[in-house]
Formats: sequence, structure tokens, C-alpha cells
Amino acid sequence: MRKLGFGLMRLPLTNPADQTSIDIEKFKEMVDVYMERGFTYFDTAYPYHGGASERALREAVVKRYPREAFTVTSKMPVWAINEKADLERVFNEQLEKCGVDYFDYYWLHALNHERVEAMEQHDGWGFIAQKKAEGKIRHIGFSFHDDSALLAQILERHPEVEYVQLQINYLDWDSPAIESRTCYELCVKHGKPVIVMEPVKGGSLARVPDAIDRLFKDYNPDASPASWAIRFCASLPNVMTVLSGMSNMEQLKDNTSYMQDFQPLNDEEQAIIAQATQVIRNSIAVQCTACHYCTEGCPQQIAIPEYFNLYNMVQQFSDQHSNAKLYYGLLAKNHGQASDCIECGQCEAQCPQRLDIIDSLKLVAQTFE
Repeated sequence: MRKLGFGLMRLPLTNPADQTSIDIEKFKEMVDVYMERGFTYFDTAYPYHGGASERALREAVVKRYPREAFTVTSKMPVWAINEKADLERVFNEQLEKCGVDYFDYYWLHALNHERVEAMEQHDGWGFIAQKKAEGKIRHIGFSFHDDSALLAQILERHPEVEYVQLQINYLDWDSPAIESRTCYELCVKHGKPVIVMEPVKGGSLARVPDAIDRLFKDYNPDASPASWAIRFCASLPNVMTVLSGMSNMEQLKDNTSYMQDFQPLNDEEQAIIAQATQVIRNSIAVQCTACHYCTEGCPQQIAIPEYFNLYNMVQQFSDQHSNAKLYYGLLAKNHGQASDCIECGQCEAQCPQRLDIIDSLKLVAQTFE
């Protein structure tokens, strides 16, 4: 299997304000190019695109290609499980939405301390092992968003898992909040291959400051900033595949161009990445990956990731303030403004990056309102 997976959480939309409005025809075109270039791995999940991602997979891939030609992975939304019976109900719903009889890879989604306790209580681990025995799952594992101490406990307690999905990118590699390196090394110690999510950090590493862009271009004029980020992850020897949430054909063609005949980073490229990390770390004000977990239950319907993206744009590029303010006004017509935040805290409880969302929204409001 080639080391580039198609993450189905940032698909093209017909209406940018509606995450469920996936442009199926554009998605089909992207799938066809992806498959023609020899890639097969599609990663979806229950909450992606407001619940529409799994159905989009069925329409664009499952109905159009023989089952043995592609790999499907999805995840149990552990936060939606209130009793053991919910596991069976949700799993069967996912099979139906995806239009498949089995998942190649299936895991417990976005585990943290609270969700691990819930899965122990409802025997989520036993459930996915049972489905593997029934032939409805080929490989079982979990995706993870918490500290390395918890990851170590899980790997000790559940040696039956076959892989782990981690957030890894060169900006988070030595981050004390994300602990990408430490978590990766734990997986190596336990012999668990790693699937990488957020290699471009929600697109942040595809739009680097001018100084870093020049640094990259001086070494390789044809390589995109995203290619540096994805190759960094794919160069790690214990990485099985790197997911990229591709939103348009340009991104897909770029990613597949250098991943068809993947070459790991050499020592000189690793040194350039180290330089870039320092500069970028100082320039990104809010380290948001636009996963949208924070918006699912927001009572004010605030477009949190979109507002943070605009705020970061202004912090990185001083000439973008008027343009960003225009987009802020357009978004605020259909969503709550940043100042509408009532500080309920549900967003921070859901944030895999553990961001101080409430305080950051106050900065957004000061900048754009």
C-alpha cells in the first residue's frame, strides 16, 4: 500500500457555509485520478462533514469500483455511545452508509481519558474484536488525542490492537501539548504501525510565511509546502500511511505526484524542516487544525475554525486585514460572531489540540469587530 491516504473530512463543497454540501461530482473526479495513480486508501468517519462523508464515500467510490480495488476505514464515534447496544446500532448504520459489508480498518475514534473510560465501561474493545472475528472488520485499532501517559496505558492494556492513528506533523513533533514524537516512539516500542492524521496541520503547513516558502523553493523550486509536511511524516519508518484531507483536484494532483514514487527526506531536507519549524511556530497565533469538533454543539453556532483561520491570516500577513475582515462579515451573516461566545466551554472539551478557544475568540472579536 502506498503511503498516501485520502482523508474524507475536507471534501469540496457546493456551499462553503454547509459542511454537508459535498460536491459529489468533483469528489468523483478526484477519486478517479487518485485511483488511476495507484492509491487505494479512503479514510472516513461518522461525524465528518456533518455525517455526510460516509455516504459520499459510497457514492463516489463504493458504487463505482469493485470492492477489492479500494481500502475503507471508518471509526466508532465513542462520544455518541451511551450504552453497549449503541455500538451495534452505530456500526450497522456505518456499514449501510458506506455501502460495504466490511471495513478494512476500523477503530475507536479520538480516544482521550474520558472516552477510554467509556469504552471500558461499554466494552468497546471487545466489540471491535468481535466484529473482526465475524469478518466485518479486517484490522482494529484506535485514533488518539491525549497525553503519552494514557497512550502507554492503552497499549499495555490492549495488545490486540494492530495500529494507532496519531496526529503527527513537523510543527507538533516536539510540541509538549501534542507529544507527537513521544507517542510515535511508544507505538514503535509496542510494535504498532502508525497512521498519520493532520500531517499539514489542517492546511496551516500548506500556507507558510514567505521566508519559509523561499527556504523551501531555494532547495526545490517545484516542491509545494504541503509536500515537505507530508514527506516529513511519510519518512518516519514506522508510519504505515499518511492521511491528507484533500479539498480540490490541485491538492490531489500535487500530493499524488510526489507520493507515487516516494522518496524519504534526506539530511539536508531534515535540517531545512528544523529551520522552518522555528519560524512557523512563532508565526501561527492559534494552532487550530479545522477539525470542526468544536462546532458540533456550539449553542451560538460560531464558525470557530474559520474565524481562527482568518485571525491567523492577519497575524502572518499584515496586508490581508481588509480581505480577512470582509470574509469575517460574510461568515457572521450565517453564524454567531466571535463576541457571541457565552463561554460554556463545550468547544474546549472537544478540542483535540487543547486550545484556549474562549480566550482566542476574544482576540478574534477584538480584531474583526
